[in-house]
Amino acid sequence: MSLLAIGSVAFDDLETPFGVRERLLGGSVSYFSLSASHFHPVQVVAVVGEDFGPEHHQVFEGRPIDLSGLVRKPGLSFRWKGAYGYDLNEARTLDTQLNVFQDFHPHLPEAFRSSPYLFLGNIDPVLQLDVVRQMAQRPRWVALDTMNFWINGAREALNAVLQEVDILLVNEAEARALTQEHNLLKVYRRIQAFGPKFLVVKRGEYGAALFTPEGAFVAPAFPLEDVFDPTGAGDTFAGGFLGYLASRGRMDVETLKAAVLHGAVMASFTVEQFGTENLQNVTGSEIKGRLKAFSDMIRIDGL
Repeated sequence: MSLLAIGSVAFDDLETPFGVRERLLGGSVSYFSLSASHFHPVQVVAVVGEDFGPEHHQVFEGRPIDLSGLVRKPGLSFRWKGAYGYDLNEARTLDTQLNVFQDFHPHLPEAFRSSPYLFLGNIDPVLQLDVVRQMAQRPRWVALDTMNFWINGAREALNAVLQEVDILLVNEAEARALTQEHNLLKVYRRIQAFGPKFLVVKRGEYGAALFTPEGAFVAPAFPLEDVFDPTGAGDTFAGGFLGYLASRGRMDVETLKAAVLHGAVMASFTVEQFGTENLQNVTGSEIKGRLKAFSDMIRIDGL
């Protein structure tokens, strides 16, 4: 049983106060799959161009990541160029070249259509809904990410796909734009009416908040001395969160809380280096060590 992920594979050019990097492997599904694969097998559906070479393919090899849904098309891969100031919470987009991603229409290999867990990365909601309809049967759960571009420009299509979703993962600005509410408890009640039972709000350096019918859980970000590049942190969080959730095979509140901590820990590794560099090299023992440190940090015995 695998976790099926739909999204982008891209090349990123990054400028931060700590350096400049070009042609880094990026894209939502790259961060997601490298993170989730530490906990559960992943199936990837995405598109790349002719500039995606063996050295990039090799990044995913030796891991439980099935790339048989990665389609190569004539042309260049999706390319994004961004810059950060000393406030690393917000990137300034300098250039976006969609290239082959502009005509991306996900087609699920037959072996992927029975996956019990589905993550719909941040793409056109029309395509997200089409992926749901390609499934041979409804997955045990469907999780979705989106952004303000779709919230403001494709709301009808987004509303349609949200009816098929169990878990929504968005940042605070997206959650508020989606509901026209500011308070996150009110946000959650509105989102429940759209379809999702669970809401995860990604809060960057302030951690993440989980909302369930049983109540809310808020976790801080793991404290770090060095943060070089926040690109992909949200997708890495989603990979850790959903990868762990799939590995447990259940969705009780305690498992969801633990999944939040796994997502936060995986995101903490990503931001310590540029691009996916740290995700490519982090070991299972390092992840377990940081999870224990995180658990110890937020536990209060006898309260």
